[in-house]
Formats: sequence, C-alpha cells, structure tokens
Amino acid sequence: MTLPEWWIERGIGETRFALVEHGEIVEARIDLEGAAPAGTVLEARLRQAAKPAIAVTGGVEYLLPKGAPGVTEGAALNIEVTRQAIPGSEPWKRPLARATGEEARETPPFAGRDLAFPAPRDALAEAGWNDLIEEARSGVLRFAGGELRIAATPAMTLIDVDGFLPPDELAVLGAGEAAKAVRRLDIGGSIGIDLPTAGSRLVRQAAAEAIDDRLEQPFERTAVNGFGFIQIVRPRRRASLIELAQDRAAFEARVLLRRAAFERSGGKNLVAYPAVIAVLDARPAWIEALSRQVGGAVGLRAGANLPISASHVENS
Repeated sequence: MTLPEWWIERGIGETRFALVEHGEIVEARIDLEGAAPAGTVLEARLRQAAKPAIAVTGGVEYLLPKGAPGVTEGAALNIEVTRQAIPGSEPWKRPLARATGEEARETPPFAGRDLAFPAPRDALAEAGWNDLIEEARSGVLRFAGGELRIAATPAMTLIDVDGFLPPDELAVLGAGEAAKAVRRLDIGGSIGIDLPTAGSRLVRQAAAEAIDDRLEQPFERTAVNGFGFIQIVRPRRRASLIELAQDRAAFEARVLLRRAAFERSGGKNLVAYPAVIAVLDARPAWIEALSRQVGGAVGLRAGANLPISASHVENS
C-alpha cells in the first residue's frame, strides 16, 4: 500500500502543496509569495489600540480581533498570524493575528517531498493538478450522477449538490463528494452544503455520516435539516483555492508562469488577457525568474480578445 505523501513545488509567486494518495491529489493548498503563514510570530507596532486592534509590520496591516491588552498605540509588540489575507471580493480585509508574548519565529518547515521545478516530467499534473486548478477556477466538480457547484461568498462557502439520481441516493453520494471537495480545495471557515431534500431522517443521517467519513477533523457540523441543508465549520488559516481563484488576474498569471516553466528551453512570449499581462508586467522579478528557468528572454503580449483563462505560451 502506498501511504499518502505531501509533495511541495516551489514555483514563481507561490508554493504549491499536494497530498497525493494512490497517484491522485486528495488535498491541496497554495501559499502566496510574501504572505506570512499562520503560526508565524512577527515583530510589529500597534497602530490602533481600540478593538479590533491593528498592528503593522513590513508595511502589512494585521487585524487583532481580541485587541492588544496593555499595549499603547505606537508601542512595539509581537503578533502571531492566525489567518493569511483572503483575496477576492473583499480586498480590504486584512490578515488576522493575535498579540503574543512569544519571541519572533518562522513556522517550522512543512514536512513533505520537494519536487524539482521545473523538471522534465510534470509530476503534479500527472496527479491531477491541472484538473484541480480548473475546479478552483470554475467552481464546478462533476461526479458520477451529479455535480457540485461551489461559490465563495463573504459569509461562507456554499456548495450546491445537483444531479439526476434519485434524491435520497444523490443526497448521500453528494454529501460525500462535497466533503472530498472541501478537503481537496482547502476550504475552511463556514461552509454550507445544499443537498437534495431527503425523504427520511435515516437518509439525512446517512448523508451526515458520509461527510464524517470523508472529512478529517477538526470540524464541527449541524445535522442535515428537512430542506437538505447542512453547515460545517473548519479552521480557516489561509485562502482556499476557490478564494484564490477569485483574484482572477493574479491567479491566471501564476498558472501561466507554471505552464511556461514546463515548455522546452529557449525564449518565450506569454500571451494573455490584458489584466493578466498587467499583473506580470508589474512584477519584473517574476519574469526574470522565468527567464532563468527557461534559459531565454521572456516577452509579454496582451490579447484583448482572449478569455481570461486562455493564456498561452509561444516560443520566440
């Protein structure tokens, strides 16, 4: 039996993590460049003492929901990051932290196997990484007999289960598939799953048990109510892949950089929707890093008629 193993791919602008079991990705996460992971302790200065307090370090503001008791405005303090910034529909939201008496520290290195990047063989793609990115981009996950539609809202992530199976069967199967998607796409916080209305309490219990069987602790959940709705709450320490994809231009820019790194060596032109090109043009260090990876000059060309997800690489 092959044990699950975390694979780590350190790309341009992001680090990718994938838990691979039997050759398939069962859990994934992405850490953005420059974002302090949850658990990091930073030296900061208190900008606002009133709750919710605000501390600043390295030009980044952190919200302290529990305040900073005993610390006056302008004073130094240490903070522990509890949640990274969440991109998307509410860009004004700050990352979260708490005041702490601990000394500044980085998070321990993530335990896993570092993949060579770029490499002759795209191991992550073989395990389903490109399919995972499309799921994050579209919010649609299909399974035998139905599909999930996932949408991130300011209040919670919503998962709608639909299909052509009998409602009782679809409710149980869809609940299990939704739980697998929550894990696969690194969805945390408050999650609502809308199942087909089940005809009996036993079916609703079976649907809830399907979630328990497939979703690792820690999490809390309600029972499935008579309308087929169940709510789950999981720790939320970073943005889910669904939330990262909401910051669409930056998301597609990083996807394009990864794709280009696996092209044959030599000069490249990156062709993409104008907003994607604007993201890349504003980050010359990313282009320089890609140039070193491919062994040639990298140019940028905007294609106004391209869909935002239709970026591609041309050899120059």
